[in-house]
This record gives sequence, C-alpha cells and structure tokens, in this order.
Amino acid sequence: MTTPPAPAYGLVCLTAGPEVRFRTITLTRYRALTPTAREGTLLDLYADNITRLRAAAAFCQARGIRLYRLSSSLFPMLDLAGDDTGAAVLTHLAPQLTRAGQAFADAGIRVLMHPEQFIVLNSDRPEVRESSLRAIRAHARVMDDLGLGRTPWNLLLLHGGKGGRAAELRALIPDLPDPVRLRLGLENDERAYSPRDLLPVCEATGTPLVFDAHHHVIHDRLPDQEHPSVRQWVLSARRTWTPPDWQVVHLSNGIDGPQDRRHSHLITHLPSAYHDVPWIEVEAKGKEEALAALTAPT
Repeated sequence: MTTPPAPAYGLVCLTAGPEVRFRTITLTRYRALTPTAREGTLLDLYADNITRLRAAAAFCQARGIRLYRLSSSLFPMLDLAGDDTGAAVLTHLAPQLTRAGQAFADAGIRVLMHPEQFIVLNSDRPEVRESSLRAIRAHARVMDDLGLGRTPWNLLLLHGGKGGRAAELRALIPDLPDPVRLRLGLENDERAYSPRDLLPVCEATGTPLVFDAHHHVIHDRLPDQEHPSVRQWVLSARRTWTPPDWQVVHLSNGIDGPQDRRHSHLITHLPSAYHDVPWIEVEAKGKEEALAALTAPT
C-alpha cells in the first residue's frame, strides 16, 4: 500500500510568540475621530498590517508552513455602512497589498480566510443579512486585492449560520457575488449545523465542506475523534471538493477532553481518519508551537 504524503499543516492567523501580530482599532475610538483623522489613522494601520502580513509570509516560508489562514481583522472598518473611508484607503494601498499576496504565492503558500461567526447570511433578520453580505464582500475584496484566485484553493470559509435555516442557505448561495461564491466553503459547528446538515447544501450548490472532527464529536456527543463516523465524514466531505486533493479539514482537541469546546495548547490527538487528508488547519492555542510538535521527527 502506498503511504500518502505528509499533510500540509496550516498556521491560523497569528503566532503564539510576537512574530506575527496585527494592529486594530475599536469602533468607539474610530468614531471619535474627525473624518480627516479617520483617513490618516486607517492609512497608517492598514499599511502597517500589510507589512506585517508580508512578515507572516516570510515566517511561514522559513518554517516550511504551506498553509496560512489570513486574519479577517487585517483592515478594520472596511465594511462600515455609509462610510467608505476604509475602502478608499485600501484602494490607495492596492499595490502594496498585491505585493503581499505575491509573497505568499512566491513561497508556495496556500492562503485561506475564515471570517468571524457574526456573518450570518441566512439570518431571519434582514439587517443581519445585509451587514453579513457587506462584510463577506469586503473580505472577498481583500482576497481579490491580494491576487488570490477565485476558487476554493483560496477558501473563504463560513459556518452554516442561523440554525434550522439550511434551506435558506442553499437558496442564497447561487446568488452570492462571484468573488464570494467561487471561493466559498462551509464548516460544521458544535451546535447548529452538523456535517449531515451541511452536506446536502454543499452538494446542491457545489460548495466544498470543511469537516471539523472536534465539532462533530461535540455536536453528536461521541466518545472521541476515533469514532468510525469521523472517517465517514472525511470521505463524504472529500467528495465535495474539486479536485479532491484540495480538501481542507480542521484539527483541534479539547483542553479537558473530547467534549470541551476550548482548544488545547498543543495537539494531543491526531485522528487516524485524517491519515490521508492533504491540508489540515491546526486550531490550537499554541499556534506555531503546535505545528512544530506535529511535524517533529518521532
């Protein structure tokens, strides 16, 4: 039997150490500024975060990390309703942002994004749907400006959103703007959407399913990540990916056991069901320390 190649483990946004950190600003502080000061503040912050993003590419390249989750907080205030200051500043900085994206491409690093859970496209509240669409479009614009392709190779990942509204989610996906729809992936979560709930949506819309074994174990109250259903869902999710070797899964462990939603510092258990998964995002508090432990010679 041929042994599958070692997976590419992904760094999620930041490092445990000080090497990869990004600046931000609160909405309260931003709104206290004059319009002129807002522009200057965002120009300084965005430019600095682009520089730090290039440092993240260098950090990953130096350590052989081939998968990186882009922070969705790189450009705060970009999606504010009625305020296009952030959008104008980012347009001004477009050449720098394109060079940052090229740094990842030159290093052969795959780049994904997983925006915050407040994006609920299938909410039953119109104002939440509107703000969610505005936010996801802003994230897709960042990926465009980085020069990242409009395919699931550069995944834009969401959870299922409002529970019990899978039909609404299925109906809206085909009408999403191309920069969002062509990159979109869906992930099962601990409470609202199991992989069983999301698989029909993914199959009907051509959307890849990112399987999270930790979420699955918690949702279905299973004893651990060695339950046979974990392998079944790895394979079912793989069939939603075109090509299959682009498949991404999430890896995490609970601090106090399989049912603990809190992520442990290091990965204490790698499920055997993941043995042939090509791309694994590691959701551990130890960040690069967890990746180093996974790839250390045994």
